[in-house]
Amino acid sequence: MQERAEATRQAVLAAAAVLFEQHGYVGTSISDVARRSGYTSGAIYFHFGSKEGLAASVFEAHFGEWPRLVESWTSLEGPVLDRLVGLSLAVAREFRDNVIVRAGNRLSNESRSIPAELPQPFVGWIETVAQLLDSARENGELAPDTDVERAARVVVAGFFGTHTVSAALDDRKHVEQAVTDLWLFLLPALQASPDPHGCLDRARTLLDRAPGPRSAA
Repeated sequence: MQERAEATRQAVLAAAAVLFEQHGYVGTSISDVARRSGYTSGAIYFHFGSKEGLAASVFEAHFGEWPRLVESWTSLEGPVLDRLVGLSLAVAREFRDNVIVRAGNRLSNESRSIPAELPQPFVGWIETVAQLLDSARENGELAPDTDVERAARVVVAGFFGTHTVSAALDDRKHVEQAVTDLWLFLLPALQASPDPHGCLDRARTLLDRAPGPRSAA
């Protein structure tokens, strides 16, 4: 019975994610989700309580994609900046390929329209990047005068700005190249011995080998 309830919940979340990503919070109704998922509105209210509860659950699922991905990259061997760049490319792929991630991103952009308490975006990413930059400094990879906290905010702002532009211009089809271009500008300022192309090449090699969360299409 519990497995059946969880299967229902996941099917409704997947259907809601598609609709939230396509039509936004205001443009999606519980009836829309019921039609797409094949479950009744009553079943959806039973599991999520309300449309805002459903949106909050999609948003939480979006955030739930990141801890395993971050852990898989921070636990790898090799230069820290290579792993940071590889992680950013892995995240870009999730934004391109994973509907839960895309839906959570749209809901974040529309958070003022959602009468529910949602996790604050970006803060966790800034902390993660700052920790990696600190490790890079300890490893002798970071330019000596780098302000780690400031650099972390710039990296995160640059990444999400790049993602937003890519989403608007080509529906994220070329987001990996856009993120690569971003790093070609940032790495010469961050690296103690600038070698942006070498760092990117090594990061792509790691990306081809590293497992990540299973993407939901």
